[in-house]
Order: sequence, then C-alpha cells, then structure tokens
Amino acid sequence: MLLAIDVGNTNIVFALCAGETIVHRWRISTDGQRTADEYAVWLHQLMALEAVAMGSVDAAIISTVVPQTLFNLQRLCRKYFKVEPDVVALGQIDLGLTIALPNPAEVGADRLVNAVAAHALWPGNLIIVDFGTATTFDVVSADGAYQGGAIAPGINLSMDALYQAAAKLPRIAVEPPADNAGAIGKGTVHAMQSGVFWGYVGLIEGLVTRLCQEIVGPVTVIATGGLATLFQRHTAAIAHVDGDLTIRGLIRLHQLNAKTQIA
Repeated sequence: MLLAIDVGNTNIVFALCAGETIVHRWRISTDGQRTADEYAVWLHQLMALEAVAMGSVDAAIISTVVPQTLFNLQRLCRKYFKVEPDVVALGQIDLGLTIALPNPAEVGADRLVNAVAAHALWPGNLIIVDFGTATTFDVVSADGAYQGGAIAPGINLSMDALYQAAAKLPRIAVEPPADNAGAIGKGTVHAMQSGVFWGYVGLIEGLVTRLCQEIVGPVTVIATGGLATLFQRHTAAIAHVDGDLTIRGLIRLHQLNAKTQIA
C-alpha cells in the first residue's frame, strides 16, 4: 500500500492507495513545526479506526510546497513506516514530462504533480485550474510538455483581505447570490457575494480565454481543489473536475519511478 502525502500551504493530505485506488484519505492543517512523532500518533489513531495496520504501508511519496515540513515527513516515513519516501523534486524523481521553462526549479511541486496526472488521464492540450490557497492555471501540451501558467490569489485569501481591510464589511461564504438574485447587489452581503463570486468567475473565464489564445489547437480545462465543483456549475470554461487529481499524480509518479528503479 502506498502512502501519498500532499503538502499544501493550508492543509496536508495523507492518502492510502492500493494500486490506482485511493482507499483512505485524511487531512490536517499545515504546520512546519509539527514533528514526525506527532504525525505518527495522529495517523496511527486514524488508521486504527479503519482497521489498517501501519505495517501495510510499503511505499511512500511526498509532494510539498512548504519546505520546512519535508524533514519531519521523511522521518515519519523512515521511522514509523520503515520506507524511504520518494520526493517530488527536480533531479530526484522522473516526472515523465518535459518542463519547457527557463528555470524549471521555480515550478511548485503541486503544479507538476497535477500536470502529470492530467496528462495521463486526458489527451491533447490541457489547462489545469487548482483552487487552493492560490488559484493556479497550468498549461500542458499534447506531447507532455509543461508550458507554465498563471498564479492568482485564492478566493478565500481575497475574501479574508477584504474582510480584514474594510471595517464595515462582514465575513461571507463563498457562494453566488441566493435565488438567482443577479449581479446587481441590493444590500452589502449581496453586493459582496456578487463581487467576490462573479468576479472570480470572470477571472477564471478571462485567464482561460487568454491562455487558450496562446495555445495551438483545442484545449481541455480540468479543475481540482475544494471549490472546483462549485465554480464548474457556474461557468462553461471548466470541462472536468477531479478533486483527487494531485493524489492521482502522486500515484502515477510512484508507479513510474518504481518501474524505473526495477529497470
């Protein structure tokens, strides 16, 4: 069984995978100071609830955009699961993609993992939209070359900034105005919902349109992240949603590198 660990700026996802199947997944807030022992106690309890023995894990892979978490996650894998984890980093792992950028080291591990998964699952040119702490747009060509993309503030980050900077504005949920109320706000909450939600839909559609203008041939847009399904319901710019895209990418990378090591 594979332990796939995806470290984002806000949360860490631990997923137990058997072949292509994600059997269990657990989420914890990202904390660069959390020790390997703390991770182990937390995971042991969760695995026990699912009647899964820690000894059933025979491989691990880590993707992190928070470098200070890496040491303790590697220690977790070595000390408690008795495995040496693969780490998604240039020069340390075969990505199965080319990176068509002047400085490939600048690309976040999460963006590369998403690109690997999307290229394996969908043919042709792709744009991958990941709704996380930041919202990222990544372009992968049909022949498997990572072309770059765009990074925008995540919608929750934007809402927090608005709430904290404007004394009279309340904190609101990420959702369109209720009951098809339209874009013209008839009150403060309605106006904020319209500006934040429909404004973000405009950002998605605008960036996807501009990126497509620079890509030769048809493009398929894939979305992932917690808000992907919500936004797909309100824009035709997104063709497919896969909430497990990053974990699928980690599974793919583990399989690819296991084959490389055997060869």
